[in-house]
Amino acid sequence: MAQWIQMTQMLQRLPYETVSSLYPPNSFPIEVRHYIAEWIENQRWEDFSIENVELQSQAENLLDQAITILQTVALQNANVVERMKLMQMSRNMDLFRQQPLKFAVMVRDILRQERALVPRSNPAPSQSYQMRDLVNMQDVDHLVLKVLNLQEIRKSMHQVQEELNWERQNFESLQATFQQNGLDGKSEVQKLQAHIKQLEYNVQALTTKQTHLLKECVDSLGNCQTRFIDRLKDWVWDQRKAAIGFPFDDNLNPLQTWCEQLLGMNGNLRQELMLTGEMSSDLQERLSQLLQVLIQSSFIVDKQPPQVIKTQSKFSTTVRYLLGEKVAPGKPVMVKAQIINEMQARNLGSVPGDNVGELINNSAVLEHNLATKSTCANFRNMSIKKIKRADRKGSESVTEEKFALLFTAEITITGCDTPYRIQVISQPVVVIVHGSQDNNAVATIIWDCAFSERDRIPFVVPERVPWRMMYNTLNSKFTSEVGTQHNLDQYNQHFLAQKIFDKPDYADDFSNMMVSWAQFNKEVLPGRTFTFWQWFEGVMELTKKHLKSYWSEGLIFGFIGKQHLHLILKDRPNGTFLLRFSDSEIGGITIAYVSPSENGGQKIQNIQPFSKRDLEIRGLGDRIRDIEHITYLYPEYNKRDVFGKFYTVEPQLSTNTGYIPVSLQLRIGMDAPPPASNTAQGSSANFIMETMPSPQVGFPVEAASSGSNIVTAAEASPSGFSMQQFQSPFNSPEFPDEIIDPTGSSSGAIEPMPLDLDFFS
Repeated sequence: MAQWIQMTQMLQRLPYETVSSLYPPNSFPIEVRHYIAEWIENQRWEDFSIENVELQSQAENLLDQAITILQTVALQNANVVERMKLMQMSRNMDLFRQQPLKFAVMVRDILRQERALVPRSNPAPSQSYQMRDLVNMQDVDHLVLKVLNLQEIRKSMHQVQEELNWERQNFESLQATFQQNGLDGKSEVQKLQAHIKQLEYNVQALTTKQTHLLKECVDSLGNCQTRFIDRLKDWVWDQRKAAIGFPFDDNLNPLQTWCEQLLGMNGNLRQELMLTGEMSSDLQERLSQLLQVLIQSSFIVDKQPPQVIKTQSKFSTTVRYLLGEKVAPGKPVMVKAQIINEMQARNLGSVPGDNVGELINNSAVLEHNLATKSTCANFRNMSIKKIKRADRKGSESVTEEKFALLFTAEITITGCDTPYRIQVISQPVVVIVHGSQDNNAVATIIWDCAFSERDRIPFVVPERVPWRMMYNTLNSKFTSEVGTQHNLDQYNQHFLAQKIFDKPDYADDFSNMMVSWAQFNKEVLPGRTFTFWQWFEGVMELTKKHLKSYWSEGLIFGFIGKQHLHLILKDRPNGTFLLRFSDSEIGGITIAYVSPSENGGQKIQNIQPFSKRDLEIRGLGDRIRDIEHITYLYPEYNKRDVFGKFYTVEPQLSTNTGYIPVSLQLRIGMDAPPPASNTAQGSSANFIMETMPSPQVGFPVEAASSGSNIVTAAEASPSGFSMQQFQSPFNSPEFPDEIIDPTGSSSGAIEPMPLDLDFFS
C-alpha cells in the first residue's frame, strides 16, 4: 500500500472537487480506497478494459473479494457509525455485479490517476512516457466507449426501423379495411400517420447521429494510432540510445495491449460501416489505410543484433510482432533476414536489388509464447559469411561503413481478406573481419547512436556536434560500461575537452565549441599514435575490469591535466598522492605524488603507468601498500583508511615443495637497487622478487613476470645463486616530472629509471 501512503500525503493539498472526482462518493468513495488499500495494490488491474469481455469472470471475482473484505473490515470496526457506513458502501458496490468490468476499469483508472499525482523524489527517465501513456490509454478507453455507443445507436436504429416497417404495413392494411367496409377511420389513420412520421424522424435523427459518430470515431482512431506509432518510435529511439548507456525500459507489453486495442477498434468500425452499407465510403478507405499502417508498424526488432559484427562469428537477434495473437491460424509465418547497405536502407519501398552480403541461418518461424503473450522469431545462430563493400569516399575506412539487417514476412490477420507484407530494419551495424577493427567500429556506432536524429534518413549523422553533447555521451557510456553511479566530474570534463581540442592552456567553457567526427576518432592526438576515442575506450576498459570499486568510491581522480595536477599538489605535504589515468598510454593508470627534491623543495613524481596486465598480476591496492613514499590520498586521507580493504593477505607458502618460496612486491625505481650500469634516479615501477626463509636450499627459484617486467629463473647451487637482470621495455614515460623548489619555480625534469629486478635473501 505504498502508493496509498504517498497519496494520503497529497490529499490535504488537493481541492475537494479533485478528490471527489477521483473517488466517486456513490460508487467508490475514498473510505473504500483507504480500508482495502493493501489488497487493491496487490491485484493486477492494468489488464482490464471495457472491450476485454473474456476477463469478465476475473473482474467478477475481484468484485466479490472487494465486497467481502470491506464487509469483514466493517464487522471488525468498533465504531457503530463507521461500521454502518462501511456496510452501506459494500451494498452500493453490489450495483457493479451487472457490469463487473466497469468496476475493474474504474479501479484501474483511479490507480493511474494516483500515480500521476504522487510526486517522485527520484523520477525515472521514463516517467514522462508513463504520463503520456496514461493519457493515451484514457483516450483509447474513450474511443471504446464511443464505439459501444455507436453500436447501441445501430441497435436502436434497427429496432426503430423494424417498428416503422411494421407500422407502415399496419397503415396500408388499415386503409384497405376502412375502404372495403365503408367505415370512417380518419382519426385512427391520422394517428397512425403521425406515429409513422415520428418513427421516420427518429430513424433520420439516429442516422445523422450514427454518421456523425462514425466520423468522430474514425478521427479518434486515427489520432490514437498516430500517438501509438509516435510512442513506438520513442521506444525504438530509446533502444538506440541504450547503446551509449542511456536508461531503457524494454517492456513492450503495454504497447502490445495498446496495439491490439487499436486493431479491435478498427475492426469494429469496419463492421459498423459494413452494416450501414457504406462500403465504398471515404471512411472505409481511411480505415483500410489505418489498418495497413498498424499492421506494418507492429513489426519491430525486439532484441537488436550486435552493432559491430565480425564475419564468420555467431550472433543472435529477435523480432517481435505486436499483433501476434491476431495472426490467422494455419500456415506458419516465416521471417527472413538479409543484410542491406545504406543506400538500400533508404529505399525500403522497393525490394533490395544487389545482395551485399551472405547470411547464414537467416530464417526463423514467428512463434507465439503463451507464458509471455509475445509472438517472436528468434535468430539464434546467425552469421555473416561474406560482405560486399561499397566504394569508399576519400579517407573513409571500412569501419565507417554502415549496414543493417532487413527482416521481412508475409502475414494474414484474422478478419482481413488479403495478406500483408511486413518488414523492419535493425539499427545500423558495422561489419568487421578482424578484432583489431573493433575499436574503430564501436566509435562509428557510438557517434551514430548518440547524435543521429530520431526520424533521420538512414543512416545520416552530423559531422560536428557541440561539446556538451559529446561530454554527456562520454559520461553516459563510461558509467554504464563500468557499471557505476559515480559520474565524471567537472575537472574530468574540462581535461577531456582540453585533450580532444588540443588546448592544454584553455581555461574557459568548452560547452558550445563544436567537436568533429575527425577529432573524435579520425585524427590521432598530437604527439600520440592513437585517437581520442581509442585512448578513452582504453581507460574505460581498464576501469571496468580492474578499477570499478576504486572509481565508484571516488578514490581515483581520473582525468586531469598537467597544470591542474601541479596546481592542486604543489602545496601538499610530501607523500600526498592521487590516481590519474595515463595521458600518454592507452589503458593505463598512474600515481602522481609529492616528494622532496634535492634542493630542499618539492617535486611531483609520476610512477610508470600500470596496465591491465600489471593489475592482473598485482592489484592496485597492494601496489599502493607497497610504495612507502605515498602516505595520504589527496587531499588528506590516510591511505590505510581508504585502501586498506583492497589489501590482500599474502598466502603462507609451503616449503615442502622442494623450492625456495618467493613473493612479489612493488618498489619504485629509487627504492630498488639499480643495476651497476644505471645510477639515475626516477620513479619507474619495479617488482622485487624475494626469497622466503626456507630449510630447503639448492633448488631453483620459479620465474615470474609482470606485464612488461621480465624475470628470469635463478639458478641455484650449493654455494648460492645468481640471476640475470633485464631492463624493462617500457619506453613511453608520462609527461616529465617537474622539480619544485621552495619558490615554486620549475628547475628541470627527472628521467624515469629503467625497470629492474633483484632478490633479497
